[in-house]
Amino acid sequence: MALGACVTTQPDTAVVKAPRIAPADAARYGALEDGGFSIPAVDPDEIKPRNVRQQVNDPTGQMPGTLVVDPKHRFLYLVQENGKALRYGVGVGREGLEFSGTATVGTKREWPGWRPTDAMIAREPAKYRPWAGGMAGGAGNPLGARALYLFKDGKDTLYRIHGTTEPWTIGEAVSSGCIRMMNQDVIDLYRRVPDGAKVVVLPV
Repeated sequence: MALGACVTTQPDTAVVKAPRIAPADAARYGALEDGGFSIPAVDPDEIKPRNVRQQVNDPTGQMPGTLVVDPKHRFLYLVQENGKALRYGVGVGREGLEFSGTATVGTKREWPGWRPTDAMIAREPAKYRPWAGGMAGGAGNPLGARALYLFKDGKDTLYRIHGTTEPWTIGEAVSSGCIRMMNQDVIDLYRRVPDGAKVVVLPV
């Protein structure tokens, strides 16, 4: 069972619903059946238009195939050819819990298992000790439908790019360090990114 510092912490204020996105964009976030599990549609009122998956001019300067996470602006870019990038809205770690630097995609998993790290259990034992033995992958797992595991210098950083069962948290700083995406987006990204891909997580 893989370790992962990837669960929601309670925000200080209620999430304000964003304007409804265009119907063509909403269709990308419809319900899916995947790997024997059901992924519900995302309520269009829970998606800020800026967080919809879209092609943009590449602002990163990185080589094609590189993943770049910009936690300050809450975006992930997959750099493409010809000065373009696919941009995804993401949720990021709270202050003091985030990862930054250069890593690689050490491994990928569909419907990954999860267990809290030892640091998470020590920090909030009542919340995390019940899951010390791990949680099987599935629709209720906090890693969602896919996970890309970030490694640095050949070692697991314990940080992930992963799906979420809480799409309203995209664009927020709420997790215990990981980079979360809507399940529909992480499935799209997973298909495009090979093992060993370079990942750059910018400082906040």
